[in-house]
Amino acid sequence: MAKLPIFSRSVHRKPNESMRLVVVTIVGVMFGFFIGISFPTVSITKLHFPSSIVSYIEDKNSGLTAQAILNHAWTSARNTRANNVSEPSSNNTLKIYVPTNPRGAEMLPPGIVAAESDLAPRRLYGDPAEDLPSRPKYLVTFTVGISQKENINRAVKKFSDNFAIMLFHYDGRVSEWDEFEWSKRAIHISVLKQAKWWYAKRFLHPDIVAPYEYIFIWDEDLGVEHFNAEEYIKLVKKYKLEISQPGLEPDKGLTWQMTKRRGDREVHKDTEERPGWCTDPHLPPCAAFVEIMAPVFSRDAWRCVWHMIQNDLVHGWGLDFALRKCVEPAHEKIGVVDAQWIVHQGVPSLGNQGRSENGKAPWEGVRERCRKEWGMFQTRIAEADKAYYEMMGVTPPNVTFVH
Repeated sequence: MAKLPIFSRSVHRKPNESMRLVVVTIVGVMFGFFIGISFPTVSITKLHFPSSIVSYIEDKNSGLTAQAILNHAWTSARNTRANNVSEPSSNNTLKIYVPTNPRGAEMLPPGIVAAESDLAPRRLYGDPAEDLPSRPKYLVTFTVGISQKENINRAVKKFSDNFAIMLFHYDGRVSEWDEFEWSKRAIHISVLKQAKWWYAKRFLHPDIVAPYEYIFIWDEDLGVEHFNAEEYIKLVKKYKLEISQPGLEPDKGLTWQMTKRRGDREVHKDTEERPGWCTDPHLPPCAAFVEIMAPVFSRDAWRCVWHMIQNDLVHGWGLDFALRKCVEPAHEKIGVVDAQWIVHQGVPSLGNQGRSENGKAPWEGVRERCRKEWGMFQTRIAEADKAYYEMMGVTPPNVTFVH
């Protein structure tokens, strides 16, 4: 009977020891977890725990030491944390985003982005690399009606195979041009009763015409007897003209002195106008000025000019006074090529596509719209300039143009 209390104590001690073993093990695991988070670069072999903790959590029956249990907890915690850190990083690396790509193409790898195109027809068969035996270096466009067919035929013959030919048809009559061999190679765009700058805004985007060094955007009623396109290009390059036009025959209805051909030089870049017309000799219409009937643009200048063309203003009046905004210095890079000159015949073919209203002839309504657009464009330019300078806190320059 005397030994019964001792036996009873030993029976009650084992559950307490088991509970203590469980508690200490949990504490050890948690301790190892937090150590792993705080010191992920510390070697596990350099961590040693007090012998008192080790002795409490040793499981003599399993043969596992507390140090081994904690090491296992440490490794698990470290691996979990590494996975949580590396997985998002891996996802971010695999996700493509290139902010320098064109807008809308940021999620594409740069090597597959085709930001530019051209106007060259392609075959429906064969090797794509063999589609184009030669690539035109320049582009010339004419806005045409069938009544000017013969005149356009003469004009096109002044342009070599280095030029791609593009016709904008405002009268819808396309197939009748097939009698000309060159027409079968030309690009034809047909939309009824539209003006040159309407077509240019929609079909001559800078990324489409980027392969062409120079872009000619010409009217249909130009006489080209004294013009050679290849010689013109040579002079444009020689005098470093970004925006130009051929000189105009001086006896055929000139509006501006600047575009009048001079017989004593190859190129001119300024002129004298009527008193009061030029507030600055380096500004239009005395310099930095060409008309919109037969302009020629470098690809870089055209990229700027295209953005300035207003979507709803189809005749382009007033644009000639603003071209200077797209090159610098404008009075040096805009000029008239005198040695290659043309005649403006003044045939109102497009004007006849208007509508007769209130007793007015169709061309009168077209001319009225042209003048209205000029005023609207001048107002928009002035307001845009003013808004910009106000935003920058700068006093805008005082520039006045002839209306």
